[in-house]
Amino acid sequence: MSDPVGRNRLDEEQSPYLRQHADNPVNWQPWDETALDAAREADKPIFLSVGYSACHWCHVMADESFSDPDIAEVLNEHFVPVKVDREERPDLDRIYQTICQLVTGGGGWPLSVWLTPEGKPFFVGTYFPPEPRRGAPGFRDLVESFAESWRTDRDEIENRAEQWTSAITDRLEETPDVPGEAPGSDVLDSTVQAALRGADRDHGGFGGDGPKFPQPGRIDALLRGYAVSGRREALDVARQSLDAMANGGLRDHLGGGFHRYCVDREWTVPHFEKMLYDQAGLASRYLDAARLTGNESYATVAAETFEFVRRELTHDDGGFFATLDAQSGGEEGTFYVWTPDDVRDLLPELDADLFCDRYGVTPGGNFERKTTVLNVSATTAELAEEYELDESEVEDRLEKARKALFAAREGRERPARDEKVLAGWNGLMISAFAQGSVVLEDDSLASDARRALDFVHERLWDDETETLSRRVMNGEVKGDGYLEDYAFLARGAFDLYQATGDLAPLSFALDLARATRREFYDADAGTLYFTPESGESLVTRPQEPTDQSTPSSLGVATSLFLDLEQFAPDADFGDVADAVLGSFANRVRGSPLEHVSLALAAEKAASGVPELTIAADEVPDEWRETLASRYLPGLVVSRRPGTDEELDAWLDELGLDEAPPIWAGREAADGEPTVYACENFTCSAPTHDLDEALAWFTAGEPAGAGNDN
Repeated sequence: MSDPVGRNRLDEEQSPYLRQHADNPVNWQPWDETALDAAREADKPIFLSVGYSACHWCHVMADESFSDPDIAEVLNEHFVPVKVDREERPDLDRIYQTICQLVTGGGGWPLSVWLTPEGKPFFVGTYFPPEPRRGAPGFRDLVESFAESWRTDRDEIENRAEQWTSAITDRLEETPDVPGEAPGSDVLDSTVQAALRGADRDHGGFGGDGPKFPQPGRIDALLRGYAVSGRREALDVARQSLDAMANGGLRDHLGGGFHRYCVDREWTVPHFEKMLYDQAGLASRYLDAARLTGNESYATVAAETFEFVRRELTHDDGGFFATLDAQSGGEEGTFYVWTPDDVRDLLPELDADLFCDRYGVTPGGNFERKTTVLNVSATTAELAEEYELDESEVEDRLEKARKALFAAREGRERPARDEKVLAGWNGLMISAFAQGSVVLEDDSLASDARRALDFVHERLWDDETETLSRRVMNGEVKGDGYLEDYAFLARGAFDLYQATGDLAPLSFALDLARATRREFYDADAGTLYFTPESGESLVTRPQEPTDQSTPSSLGVATSLFLDLEQFAPDADFGDVADAVLGSFANRVRGSPLEHVSLALAAEKAASGVPELTIAADEVPDEWRETLASRYLPGLVVSRRPGTDEELDAWLDELGLDEAPPIWAGREAADGEPTVYACENFTCSAPTHDLDEALAWFTAGEPAGAGNDN
């Protein structure tokens, strides 16, 4: 009888990360029923390894241990080895990262977990060297030890597995028996205070040491806090962080876009992978800063980020790819770094001198082998003074130099691209492109967002079952959608509707929101779980209340439900949001910075959703200019046709018997574009003057909350 797990099956997978391990002598299995059934039938423990394609230490552990025939022999004989791409299965990653953090105090990738055949963990860690090193146990010793312990100390292992599984359930699944009182509007101030306490006032960002991560959620809270209170310190810290990231090594100064994080406090040297979700989160914050301060440099950073995504991470048919690897040619960062000789080989002497001084390219370098990661090291004004040139000439020469070096860099061996199209990550990027189309007044960004939304809708949404799949790659659709997929994609669709006034994105956003309520909401627990009710049963059903590298899916869904409540009053979106905020009230109050997305949703619920209904067939150009330049966080811009007769066709398309509250009774007056401002069930008089409507919202705006260069 053939052994279903007697060979490495990863050559059957589309995931680049899994395929990277298809040639290992380890008999890797994907996480599927074949592997899980085999573990139960053979009564073998599972060795689970979780990573992703751009993970440096995943590559190292593969080279050191998973390519070793002797280690592979032990794994194959005594375990069912399972490989998981964390981007395809964030539910598994969240469950087992949680026990890693509880037991070891940290986490990361590769995540290494030993499980009972039922999936209950009994030992966990991240990277293990093949032999003991600096106090870390050797991977070879671990697999041999657990193979023996499974035979001789089974009771002890299973007892630990039960205890650890209970700990995971307590942390991830449980909610309070008695909900708390949802936080009030003062939660924003608490979040701002926490962000200010954690800010690095010397180098920007948050935390006193490396590594430095972007933290766009914290910057969002600071910008909102300044807009509400006028507290200058909040704006200063947000701008210091944005400037540090834009000028440092986190940003690709030739090609646009941002790397994953920087290894040092000063933002000099990044980990070079580029993730789609980082481009989305950071582009949105730079757009917010451009609106709030009027500083065009922030808009430029966002525009260059969008251009990078278009060029490097966009499918020919629409849709956005997941990742660019950190490595090219087997070495990290080589695609992005420079030496003075590299620069001088491509540029005239003066231009080379200007470029090297501008971006800190020195003989000693700041990275490996005396190469340099580009960082802004001198202003154009400083260079103009030093070289006795007009500042405009310096800028022109630097622009030509960047183009020349970018063209030369295109000839280098490129980092690998992970071409998974993930529903949730696409939602984040669609939202950013939609926001960009408004702020940058660039309709082509809205067109790209619409192409991406259509791509995901066509390939990952099932109209019959009204369910969403997780990813598509090379035409293969795989995996149930998680809460982040539904919530992020619905947010992107809704933001695209707000930017364009097109009905189709709004219709899809409402379909996704209703499916979210059906698949993820548990009324008894008062929460939205991360995994769908109809999905695979795991050792626990996790929630995602905290912000990680992406926003909390629970927070994004809750905020979205508040925005959509007036579009679908029969869907109980507001009741679900209230229940979630009550369930997590104490956690948000106790640690608002860990729960930024939920804290901002709580502030929205307490303060009310500001709504701007525009009744017009076409939005006047001057209104578009005003909306591009005004920072009004949380504002819902609701577009509708000018007449109720035209609106009836929309209602038919949405399957509504009557106009929802946000549109009802809000026709265009006198046949002219008309705007209505509403908040907390109170509305302004209809007006043909957008500034007048916006002034109704901002009558109590604090001094100093306008544009400030």
